[in-house]
Amino acid sequence: MKSNALMCTAAITVFAIMPISSRLAAQVEHTTSTQIHYSVQSLSTLGGTYSNGYGGVNNRGWVSGDANLAGDRTEHGVLWRNGVITDLGTLGGLNGSVSSPVKDDRGIIVGAAQTAEVDPLGEFWGAPYYCTSINCEGWQNLQRGFEWRDGVMTELSTLGGNNSYAFGANNRGQIVGMAETANQDPNCVSPQVLDFDAVIWGPKPNQIQVLPVLAGDSAAVALAINDHGVAVGSSGPCVTPNFLQFAAHPVLWEHGKATYLGSLGGVMFTAANAINNAGQVVGQADLPGDTFTHAFFWQNGVMTDLGTLPGDVISIANDINSKGQVVGASCDVNFNCRVFLWENGVMTDLQSLIPSDAPLTLTWGSGINDRGEISGSAYDSSTGVSPAFLAIPCNSEHADDESCQAATQASVGVARPRVVLPESIREQLRQKVRFGRFRAPSGGAR
Repeated sequence: MKSNALMCTAAITVFAIMPISSRLAAQVEHTTSTQIHYSVQSLSTLGGTYSNGYGGVNNRGWVSGDANLAGDRTEHGVLWRNGVITDLGTLGGLNGSVSSPVKDDRGIIVGAAQTAEVDPLGEFWGAPYYCTSINCEGWQNLQRGFEWRDGVMTELSTLGGNNSYAFGANNRGQIVGMAETANQDPNCVSPQVLDFDAVIWGPKPNQIQVLPVLAGDSAAVALAINDHGVAVGSSGPCVTPNFLQFAAHPVLWEHGKATYLGSLGGVMFTAANAINNAGQVVGQADLPGDTFTHAFFWQNGVMTDLGTLPGDVISIANDINSKGQVVGASCDVNFNCRVFLWENGVMTDLQSLIPSDAPLTLTWGSGINDRGEISGSAYDSSTGVSPAFLAIPCNSEHADDESCQAATQASVGVARPRVVLPESIREQLRQKVRFGRFRAPSGGAR
């Protein structure tokens, strides 16, 4: 990775048992006179030509993610509050990022940032820092998970190894991610040398809990955690986490026990990306043959394929809110991607719900809060910049929002030709889709 209609348990159950033909019929670019419309805001960068809202939007309206600095050679984690961007900084290195929805409403942002030390084992966890068309400068350095609060970035511990990464947080002070151990495992696939485990940091200071892998696996990553302390992520072999080849099994952790969530028929690139307080889980899973990946919705032991928008072949669900609204991305075979909103069994192209004269083409849906506000990435054809965006539903909760008042006066739901994205943007999306939150080394990385 959303309108304001509620999704009840009964509706989910009915959708899960609908015949495949009926479900496919529901996967349409759905716009009606009663559909909630959205205003959309373009968010700033740090001087470069790219930013994203991968960190999602919390219930305070804070959007987090990362942005390129001037020259597009480095990127930093950022926070937007009321449209004002704050550079979160690093841990002494050149790059940092907030790459997964942060569900804390108390003022905590989590992510990963580089130190000044070059990785002595050459594992290069910094390869995910991807600037426009090549890896960012300094990608060879070590990286650590961080917690940012009130302008201060605090490094999170490892399990004795060199690298760590924080992905999500809840309102209880728990942070999830992965951390390397000191164990040099000969079964790891090069360039990975050290084992790594899914972990929960907190809520007490300096507290770290290791989450178990599934039977037969050797590594794991926790990507999200709800306010009940239930975490989700992926479990698999010890492969460098710059590739999600290890993400073979979507997993849910509760009370120290790991539960396998199932598959859509494939054996690779399957991960649970988000969970709400009702225990509903979304993510992505390969189809049989592992050629294409589809978004999934999981509840009470049942995994449902959400399909794609018409004409597309790939989809990924990145976030879910308390109302069961799901946001993500749907892409064609050439990686022209667009944002989808899924609710009540219907997948909708978010572009069709914003003013037709909006300059932004919405390319990646990252996060959604309980008010239905959506963050992600976009492309502005008038400037060539790819900014983060915040989409606001123009419903009763946002009746006084000036941008919504302007949006209601503009034409919404008017069909417009699908935009063919520049190759540089499609390459970024290709890396994002193929390797999930991690990107393959390219350009300078060898």
